[in-house]
Amino acid sequence: MSQILMIEDEPRISSFVAKGLKAEGLATTVAATGREGLVLALTGGFELVILDLGLPDMDGFTVLQRIRAQDPDLPVIILTARASGEDTVQGLTSGADDYMPKPFRFAELVARVRLRLRPEGGSSASPPDPVLRHADLELDPVRHVAAIGGVEVDLSAREFSLTETFLRHPGQALSREQLLSRVWGYDFDPGSNVVDVYVRYLRNKLGATRFVTVRGVGYRLVEEKDYQPAAD
Repeated sequence: MSQILMIEDEPRISSFVAKGLKAEGLATTVAATGREGLVLALTGGFELVILDLGLPDMDGFTVLQRIRAQDPDLPVIILTARASGEDTVQGLTSGADDYMPKPFRFAELVARVRLRLRPEGGSSASPPDPVLRHADLELDPVRHVAAIGGVEVDLSAREFSLTETFLRHPGQALSREQLLSRVWGYDFDPGSNVVDVYVRYLRNKLGATRFVTVRGVGYRLVEEKDYQPAAD
């Protein structure tokens, strides 16, 4: 299991991300201060760092610079509320591999984490195929392309993220709460019907029989030949 280090002082965010990454098969250790995070990052026990900039004891850019001074190859994704163009440029030029502003979509964070993880066995190993497939439905998170039977389908950013979440968990019943947290982020309204609305959009664009309603739970992605309407 890949080991991720998250340097983040906001418990609500770090807990949400750690639980979500664990569900994706990625173990996450949380450090609440820059000094603690820096010590852990330099142990060599982590494959990627998710770094906040607004830390209580030192600026995240300082943490990044010290990591880069000793480990130029450790992937670092900045996840921060500081979304100005100047901060983004400074982060990337200081050695960050990626820069994500808050609020963020969890599915997008997972895609960026998987993209930046070092291939097992070193840089000479072939990178995994990024394309997600289920029957004739294909999704390329890197190129942001969806297709059915080789024919591209136009999806909005939110529709794409929701489809990606289903494709990463084919056949699994996903609750509305799970889908809300992974696609709409940690700051969501549990009483919202937005999931039902977007599943209807996907049924219209990708096929009504791909998405089964699981009564009292949420939805499941199935092959169209296995579709059975939910019982009343």
